[in-house]
Amino acid sequence: MSGTGQFPAETSATGEFVRQKYSIRDRITADGSSGFPAEAGRYHLYVSLACPWAHRAIIVRRLLGLEDVISMTVVDPVRDERGWAFRDGPGHSVDGVCGFQFLSEAYLLTDPEYTGRYTVPCIWDRETKRLVTNNYPDITIDFETQFGAFQKPDAPDLYPVALREEIDEVNELVYQGVNNGVYRTGFAASQEAYDAAVHTLFARLDWLEERLAGQRYLVGGQLTEADVRLFTTLARFDAVYVGHFKCNLRRLVDYPNLWGYARDLYQRPEFGESVNFDHIKRHYYMTHEQLNPSRIVPAGPLNDWMAPHGREGLGV
Repeated sequence: MSGTGQFPAETSATGEFVRQKYSIRDRITADGSSGFPAEAGRYHLYVSLACPWAHRAIIVRRLLGLEDVISMTVVDPVRDERGWAFRDGPGHSVDGVCGFQFLSEAYLLTDPEYTGRYTVPCIWDRETKRLVTNNYPDITIDFETQFGAFQKPDAPDLYPVALREEIDEVNELVYQGVNNGVYRTGFAASQEAYDAAVHTLFARLDWLEERLAGQRYLVGGQLTEADVRLFTTLARFDAVYVGHFKCNLRRLVDYPNLWGYARDLYQRPEFGESVNFDHIKRHYYMTHEQLNPSRIVPAGPLNDWMAPHGREGLGV
């Protein structure tokens, strides 16, 4: 038996959460062949510090030194029926580029017939005055592969050609089981859908725990796009997903290797300084009224993200 999901349009008849398709999918290219050439100062990134998909773009933009190339505005973490809004507050602001009050305005200027959820991250083009993409996997890949001319001299190669096949394979497993797995668990609208999702999630976390026992990073002995994608889910796991999404077979801190891996990344400024637990917790607990009608935001957990991780000497 299934109940009403948090997002009815994305809930199947048997209660599974089925994520919507991201329909604005143009690409930015170094040579301009897509019609959207990589240029400094042309594109604007809209993000939420609460959203794990947007968090990826924030981390990659900083790792590559693209802060002065691609501007960025952070939305209010508390979303209502009107969608993401631009307001001044701690860690978020009004939209100084287009003067939008709500992100929906960007979507409807791009496609007046748009009917999906208005999601972050998305990229606005100042030249054509429309969104280029809201497809979050493409955004970080384009930053990494198409903005090479604008990256800082010591920028890491997060998507090296020699490792792309393995990175893509790991990303797909992590997406299905973990990144989207926490949402399939939290937004399940039937016991059967929840049971299937939560066991799939923890089977994949168990697999990651074993994979990271003898290697510092997910792929190839270096920091890659795969690590960024996993980190943004791990950063939210104990703070939100364990309680709010009922992902409670184990906590992140119960996995020695995953917890050490997450701290290893968090202790780098590009990762740790991008984590805003206030935005994260207020967004999830105050926005999903179906899951938390009281909108009370819990105080914990008190995880020590700066504790030594001891992973410096691990091999590939």
